Amino acid sequence: MQCQQCEKQAMFHITELETGDVRELHLCEDHARVYLNQAEADSQEPDSDDTDGTLGVGQTAQELSEIDQRVCEMCGITFFEFRNQGRLGCPHDYVQFEEELEPLIANIHGEVKHTGCRPNREKSAEDQSVLPESTEELTSVIGMRKEIREAVENEDYEVAGTLRDDIKKILHQWHAEES
Repeated sequence: MQCQQCEKQAMFHITELETGDVRELHLCEDHARVYLNQAEADSQEPDSDDTDGTLGVGQTAQELSEIDQRVCEMCGITFFEFRNQGRLGCPHDYVQFEEELEPLIANIHGEVKHTGCRPNREKSAEDQSVLPESTEELTSVIGMRKEIREAVENEDYEVAGTLRDDIKKILHQWHAEES
């Protein structure tokens, strides 16, 4: 959906209830920040005391900024990248961003625990992807790929080569287990 103020994609969907009247706003991050900061300034009285422990809109924006900077140790994706792309980088992200994802998943699916069927791991002739049964094995390979990127950035090609060979061995094991 497009921002109501500009051509950017709307990232914030705000519903305002004003004396029985419902107003929906769809804003990009920049316009939402301006709107929320103005709403906070309008609602504050000069002599108001914010010692009741409630969060103000400015504090919420600050917290969102801090959450956006959190990074998964395995794949390196930030929460900001997830919010923009709508995709997580690895299975470990569900653990890394659990606190932020749980309300989102509950809102979308109505539950936070999967109750459906598990997909069949048999692969067809044209399907070349081989995945392990355990997400721990997959997460370790993702972590090793991140280490390879870091080793190449540091020009430590011996370490990168060793990691590459280790990943090939693991993938070969997965292929052997599937056969």
